[in-house]
Amino acid sequence: MFGKKKQAPIRTLVGEGTSIHGELRFTDGLRIDGEVVGDVIAVGSEVNILVISEKASVTGKVSGGHLIINGRVNGPVHSSELLELQPKAVIVGD
Repeated sequence: MFGKKKQAPIRTLVGEGTSIHGELRFTDGLRIDGEVVGDVIAVGSEVNILVISEKASVTGKVSGGHLIINGRVNGPVHSSELLELQPKAVIVGD
């Protein structure tokens, strides 16, 4: 209604205490509460969402449609739709 796009559901969770090393590709929605060392890239349609919580840490490139960042990112960040930086967000990169 009124031209608003439907938000993608979050289907995947990287939980607190989990560490992933390597490239992480996702469709629809992803929430990160743990640590990712490598690139995090949305693939497919631009209707996707990535949430990086205040407990999370990403070292690498972050790319997606709608990004909500409240944790730490060491690397470049690219959003094709909307970038939300919340109060505890720390980004070291472009």
